[in-house]
Amino acid sequence: MAVGGSARSEQEGHPKVGALIRARRKQQRLTLQELGGAAEVSVGYLSQVERDQATPSLGTLAQIARALGVGVDYFIAAPSAEDAHTRSDERKRFSIDGSSIVYERLSAEFPGNMLSSFIMTVPPGYRSETVSHEGEEILFVLEGAITQVLDGHEMVMTAGDSLHFRGNQPHSWSNHTNESAKLLWTGSLVLFRSVATSKVLPDSQKKPARKRAVSNPSVKPKEKHS
Repeated sequence: MAVGGSARSEQEGHPKVGALIRARRKQQRLTLQELGGAAEVSVGYLSQVERDQATPSLGTLAQIARALGVGVDYFIAAPSAEDAHTRSDERKRFSIDGSSIVYERLSAEFPGNMLSSFIMTVPPGYRSETVSHEGEEILFVLEGAITQVLDGHEMVMTAGDSLHFRGNQPHSWSNHTNESAKLLWTGSLVLFRSVATSKVLPDSQKKPARKRAVSNPSVKPKEKHS
């Protein structure tokens, strides 16, 4: 979600995201339809993710994780935030298995924190799926250019451009150029949460959310895609 070298999740041999999602879903005795509804992801796209035929963006993976009652770090080996101070030459880089986007985590974890922030290196040709979710996002282009689609409006963003929007507006983006792009992403959507502190609701208390169609489901084929 390989750029700047073959970035991998920190734990070598970590199972693929799709297999872990499927195993957790079955453990929770949820059907694809129930999980898709709770995560606001189409059943077709979710099925592709579980079979590792599509790679979700970090935001979409967070929605799936939340619906399964775990944090994103349940599915990927994410760097721990032990200190609020990070140095550019010491920050750990990671990616979701099967994706070519490389992440550098800037935000820290502490009780009550509301923001997540990453520097994202995006390879040429990457296309995200269309998503909508709670919270808000700010994008700032550090290097290169991307094409952002927000609620049906397409705009090209180049270095120095920014965009602040509500996450419930359908949005997607892509790197339409022949060069890698580097973005600063900040949002109120919590992407990492300790599994130990997450609350798993009984099946009877799970209330499926409104379903939505996800466009651009063929994320992984574009790579071999926030």
